[in-house]
Amino acid sequence: MAAKKFDVVVIGAGPGGYVAAIRAAQLGKSVVIVERENLGGICLNWGCIPTKALLRSAEVFHLMHRAKEFGLSTTGVDFDLKAVVARSRSVAKQLSGGIGHLMKKNKITVVMGEATLPAKGKVSVKTDKGTEELEAPAIILATGARARTLPGLEADGDLVWSYRHALDPVRMPKKLLVIGSGAIGIEFASFFNTLGADTTVVEVMDRVLPVEDAEISAFAKKAFAKQGMKILEKTTVKKLDKGKGKVTAHLEDAKGTTTQEFDTVISAVGIVGNVEGLGLEALGVKIDRTHVVTDEFCRTGVDGLYAIGDIAGAPWLAHKASHEGVMVAELIAGKDPHPIKPGSIAGCTYCYPQVASVGMTEAKAKEAGHSIKVGRFPFIGNGKAIALGEAEGMIKTVFDAKTGELLGAHMIGAEVTELIQGYVIGRQLETTEEDLMHTVFPHPTLSEMMHESVLDAYGQVIHM
Repeated sequence: MAAKKFDVVVIGAGPGGYVAAIRAAQLGKSVVIVERENLGGICLNWGCIPTKALLRSAEVFHLMHRAKEFGLSTTGVDFDLKAVVARSRSVAKQLSGGIGHLMKKNKITVVMGEATLPAKGKVSVKTDKGTEELEAPAIILATGARARTLPGLEADGDLVWSYRHALDPVRMPKKLLVIGSGAIGIEFASFFNTLGADTTVVEVMDRVLPVEDAEISAFAKKAFAKQGMKILEKTTVKKLDKGKGKVTAHLEDAKGTTTQEFDTVISAVGIVGNVEGLGLEALGVKIDRTHVVTDEFCRTGVDGLYAIGDIAGAPWLAHKASHEGVMVAELIAGKDPHPIKPGSIAGCTYCYPQVASVGMTEAKAKEAGHSIKVGRFPFIGNGKAIALGEAEGMIKTVFDAKTGELLGAHMIGAEVTELIQGYVIGRQLETTEEDLMHTVFPHPTLSEMMHESVLDAYGQVIHM
């Protein structure tokens, strides 16, 4: 069978791939997208979106227990885990179906199957009906990543869960161990802990949420402990012994090894890129620790072959993948896009309380040789936060003392995942402290704390 010719082949229909396909189609290119499982990829089906639906249910459940604080009364507050999960799955299904509609609208050909690259400019797809051959001068790899598995900690879906099992749980855990306190681990810990699981989080590094600013990590740890979570830092899970309905975890820290029993374990120890079985090595693509090596424009070094999103390395964020998809599509169409600056990409964690950040931490700014000014503002000093009943949190800003450049911003508290975008725009526009000070923030809003944190860095804070 003769190969079907296109301008662009995209492999993977996650938030990187489908966005790249749409932008390339908008720019007049003929596009085919290959997907082996679900349109929308992990993010829409088994990641960002369904977890947020679960966490929203947990948040409402938490608020129902606080009804009295708001002058309300409730009786018989309970949850139905099956119904909570069903809502989450229906949200994912709705959005995945929406991607199918966008593909049709933009006249993008969709081929469901497993792709390999037999030669430069060629893609072979194994489908239900046989093999389909595709050709294009530009190929975009957007195959994403999967959960890392450590020897002895492999998920079985019964006693030991991956994020997928945790999204569609076989039971409500009574005594839960979460291995890893990055965004995925801490979000699941937050969800199940709020619903009543006795939750322990183990982190090999010296603090929870280790990529965040140290002050934010410390604040988060206190908040989690207040909610009943047990946080074990500088601790490793050496092995798991499975019994009937229970797991014995061997935990090692500086003092030695101890054992604890759990009925459920969630392993959230990072991700690995989906680079196998594509034929990349034979094409001359460089792979470093399961990720494709690219330049700032996502070029792999093999003519016409690009890699975007999780397969191209950190930060492993859907919005980074989407933006790279747009950039590569514009590059292919002969435009002159700007490369993405990783330091201007925000990270968001939807635990309770929420955590969000962009740019350098205080420690990283000092390491980079900056003389800095640091501002902080607590939620307790903000009228809207108090009215919402969300007075726990803080906003921290880090500036270059000489130039006034906003080097980084770090937040913990209610809705900070929505607030962070203000500082992201500020960094993109190369804002100085003066611009932020002269900006009029609306009242009463949580965003006023962003203003106050800047003022605090320069000794001009008003409400503290």
